[in-house]
Amino acid sequence: MDTVEMACEKRETRPKGSVNALRRAGRVPAILYGPQTQPTALAVAGAELKARVASAARSPVIRLKSGSSELDGKHVVLKDIQRAAISGDILHADLYEVDLKRPLRVAVPLKFVGRAVGVTDGGILQPLVRQVTVECLPLEIPESVEVDVTALGIHDVVHISSLTFAGNIKPIFDSDYGVVSVLPPTVAEAPVAAVAAAVEGAPVEGAPAEGAPAAGAAPAEGGKEGAAPDAAAAGKKPEAAAKKPEAAAKKT
Repeated sequence: MDTVEMACEKRETRPKGSVNALRRAGRVPAILYGPQTQPTALAVAGAELKARVASAARSPVIRLKSGSSELDGKHVVLKDIQRAAISGDILHADLYEVDLKRPLRVAVPLKFVGRAVGVTDGGILQPLVRQVTVECLPLEIPESVEVDVTALGIHDVVHISSLTFAGNIKPIFDSDYGVVSVLPPTVAEAPVAAVAAAVEGAPVEGAPAEGAPAAGAAPAEGGKEGAAPDAAAAGKKPEAAAKKPEAAAKKT
């Protein structure tokens, strides 16, 4: 793996407002440290640092260029980046010095390739982790580790121990954890329940509609057809019949 270069220079940490002035000038404050390196405050060009962050997966090792003999020629990796919450601009960078002849541990992303048999059968590919920790020389850090999922059926799992690592790259793990699996198809229960409810509430063929009287049942009281005569009306007719004889008696 080839290294890339990045220019830097020492910076003053006093006064406190110097950091803001540095950012206004388009530069980013950084700190350099390592196992055998005293923490050193640096300043790097914002545009150059942004480019190195974008290419870190392909070229993680950076060679520093500086007018200071203490910094020039040192090899570093980006250990941490701090960004502004809204704009996403880089506010600060941590640079970790490495020895090209000594292995180090880094996190490498996983790249899943192929189409799993279980996915063809309707399953869902489910990555369990997105990166793995490996140990290797700085110039041997891979861009990614490929995971072939072609043979995975439903419920099958690929474990970290079954992955293939090129060269002298060594995976670091305490337990043989899974990295990817294929889940069974998801069953949609809501539509089934809705159909069951609809069938349960469906009217029986030949049954009367809701609110209609059953066949042969007497009409409700007060209905027009076949309704019982009004009690007050029934009482008026006998009264009228009783008055007629009295009228006839007076005439005679």
